Amino acid sequence: MHGTSGRQLAVLEADGALRDIGEPYTEWSQPATDGSRVAAVAAGPGLPRTVVLVDPRGPGIEQLRPAALRHPDHLPQGHHSILRGENGEDVHAYVYPPRNPDFTAPADELPPYLVQVHGGPTTRSQLIANQEIAFFTSRGIGVVDVQYGGSTGFGRRYRERLRENWGVVDVRDCATAARELGERKVADPDRIGIRGGSAGGWTAAASLAAEPDLYRAAGIYYPLLDPEEWRERGTHDFECRYLDSLIGPWPQARQRYEQVSPIRGAHRIRAPFVIMQGLDDAICPPVQAERMLALMRDSQVSHSYLAFEGEQHGFRRADTIAACLEAELTLYARAFGFAPVPAGD
Repeated sequence: MHGTSGRQLAVLEADGALRDIGEPYTEWSQPATDGSRVAAVAAGPGLPRTVVLVDPRGPGIEQLRPAALRHPDHLPQGHHSILRGENGEDVHAYVYPPRNPDFTAPADELPPYLVQVHGGPTTRSQLIANQEIAFFTSRGIGVVDVQYGGSTGFGRRYRERLRENWGVVDVRDCATAARELGERKVADPDRIGIRGGSAGGWTAAASLAAEPDLYRAAGIYYPLLDPEEWRERGTHDFECRYLDSLIGPWPQARQRYEQVSPIRGAHRIRAPFVIMQGLDDAICPPVQAERMLALMRDSQVSHSYLAFEGEQHGFRRADTIAACLEAELTLYARAFGFAPVPAGD
């Protein structure tokens, strides 16, 4: 498997050449082989994850377990776009314009957009069928899924941009995407929101503080908000000393921790937001969200908090996910000036 901004299935020929065999799928994972055939999970733009079987010498791809996809005509037609940052560096993003076959937007109106921030932070999103994104795009809100510097899949140099710059590069690249879509007349620059979970929640919260005039609202899921507290409390072994590379070694980089901390920047926030938190979250515990809310208590900024018993880091229950999406939609409707359509309609 290989590729940039995707993971292609290919055969390595005797002469060293790679022959792609996976079209129309652009994302492949969990491969297994019997020596002649390959079974894997595959997906692509507009194509949900599906279990498939490939014979490299055969004519095509066999679907072993086709994915059930509701309302495929409402899925947005996303595309990979390379935007240009202030310093001339590339910023990769997946752009999903609004799409609903039953409605046409006014010709003289630009749509609102949400900047979506993936978690990780050193991972990436996939340009595949995504019904959470479709929830917004089918209601007239575009989504730009930013693969900020530090995201994997775009080369080593791109990945290394985040080293000791978490809270800086990710925030800057998200702002670049938002501003450039406005300049291109793709998005309404006065109706931009931001959303993300975990590390994406960190970037969303930090962006509200760093760019108070850019964003109009934010949906923040189970975020990391206080890197100093998180460093002291620790996390699971896989992320041991993760912050040493993301922000810097402690205590030498103490000032940098303070500068990028969303909690320390809370006083600069002017846009309304909602925080959604699992009360059993051991990775980004509720105490961080509660501290953020306490700091905002006397501010004039509208904000709300949805806490869910039994949910951990990453929500699993359908009713929790539905409640969060409805809360986000209500927030964006107020911020962007439209009447929301309930999820059941």
